[in-house]
Amino acid sequence: AKQKMSAAAPRPLFIAATRQHVGKTTVSLAVLSGLRKRFGDRVGFVKPVGQQHVPVGAKGIRVDKDVQLMKEYFGLNHLRYEDMSPVLVPRDYTKRFIDGEVSSDDQTSKIQDAVKRVQETSDVLIYEGTGHVGVGAIIDASNADVARRLDADVVLVANGGIGSAFDELEMNRAVLKDKGVRLRGVVLNKVVPDKVEQVRDYVGRAIQERWGVPLLGVVPDLPFLGKATLGDLERLLDGELISGRRYRDLHFGTQDLACVTTAVRRFLRKTHFRQAEKNETRPLFVTHCTRDDVLLAFLAYYKRSTVPLPDGVMDRDGWLGAMVLCKGECDMDPKQSVEDNTHLPYLVDIARAYDAPVMLTKLGTVEATNVMANFTAKMHVGDRSRIQAAIDHYEPHIDFEKLLG
Repeated sequence: AKQKMSAAAPRPLFIAATRQHVGKTTVSLAVLSGLRKRFGDRVGFVKPVGQQHVPVGAKGIRVDKDVQLMKEYFGLNHLRYEDMSPVLVPRDYTKRFIDGEVSSDDQTSKIQDAVKRVQETSDVLIYEGTGHVGVGAIIDASNADVARRLDADVVLVANGGIGSAFDELEMNRAVLKDKGVRLRGVVLNKVVPDKVEQVRDYVGRAIQERWGVPLLGVVPDLPFLGKATLGDLERLLDGELISGRRYRDLHFGTQDLACVTTAVRRFLRKTHFRQAEKNETRPLFVTHCTRDDVLLAFLAYYKRSTVPLPDGVMDRDGWLGAMVLCKGECDMDPKQSVEDNTHLPYLVDIARAYDAPVMLTKLGTVEATNVMANFTAKMHVGDRSRIQAAIDHYEPHIDFEKLLG
């Protein structure tokens, strides 16, 4: 049976995407924020089927990571964690489902019972999906299936553009149509800023004329939102900040990465050029831990270029770079001795004296650089500055009158 909200309330919204990493959770943050401004605190949030999960609370209940983000950031105290994340798909869940150890009916009942409890304390309800609308089909719980069972309208999020965006949207719309799910509208994300009005015009006309669906928002790209914190990278590399721990919340993007294999003079010239000519203030250098000369040069440049504030913390609006030291085998000399393949303690002492952000990882330089370059930074509750920046950036670009119409 389909779950329905009261007649006075807007129909539930199911926020889905055309594929991974297009900003679905960021759109959910902005929509939840906007609805709370219009309907008060009694806005419910449920992620019916979750994949990446984390322990929460004293009992260590495991919930989808986006549920933790929404509940803790917005203070959704009228909702229970268990109801916000009713079904999780851990390792081997798919095999257990096919083997008959997990029942489709039981799975659906868990979701519907949880949603019913959330509805009792909420006036408006948002669901967030996982990946594109077909994800979860193997366990009879695709985003389209779940949206249909919950009688929710879908908002599709896609990366900006015209032709490619429309193609992705069409494939996902076809699945929704086949399942009998209404498409409420489309949000285009990460659009090149000087193409926003062009994209709004052409895509807006195309989807309205062909599908009768409104374009709910066109969000210009904001590179900062794709940047990971130094703490994120520390966990990603299984590393350790040996100094500068107070800067774990600094943000770095892939364009900030620089793998240093050159001589010191060239390293310093390029660093100064990037700062003076390109106005780059947040470089992230990667080098092998045996490059004592590079680390010493970095520390000298750090001391010269940073501006200390009265409380001893460096001015974050100025230059504030970081260094990743890699302990993996040197690419040019894999037979290098263990004794030589280590950092010098006195340089660590200097780094700590300067409180410069220096991290150690067991990975090699090439591997560490590639891992960071291919990493997609996700929103999490520990990165509140990026969450608020995302809401401030996205919310004004979403047409809530069309969304709720």
